[in-house]
Amino acid sequence: MTVGILLICHNDIGGQLIETATDMLERLPTRLEHLDVRQDDDPIDLLNAARRRVTDLDSGEGVLVMTDMYGSTPSNIAHRLLDQHEVQVLSGVNLPMLVRALNYPRLPLDEMTAKACSGGREGIIQEGATDRP
Repeated sequence: MTVGILLICHNDIGGQLIETATDMLERLPTRLEHLDVRQDDDPIDLLNAARRRVTDLDSGEGVLVMTDMYGSTPSNIAHRLLDQHEVQVLSGVNLPMLVRALNYPRLPLDEMTAKACSGGREGIIQEGATDRP
């Protein structure tokens, strides 16, 4: 069994991240879904949809929920999922974070969350930076 992954992001960000990761890896090693959040969506409907997706994704190992921006509607919905199932939430999802999580599908939820978080941080590089006064 593996940890499930749910991306809750504005507009099409989650779907695009999943499509890109799938192209890179050629297959998905774990269950992965996304929930798009649009400006006019009802937050209660979104929360209910997110709860259903977490239930579907949780095969007994828990679900890692990633959102695009802390404090936004996707993040607030994800935070409300912490009271059900075994769920961990990371905000600030980027492609390196998602790919890192997908490369460790058999890790326990806590360890996968740590790997994904480190992948996200290590994937941010300032190219051509020099020490200038």
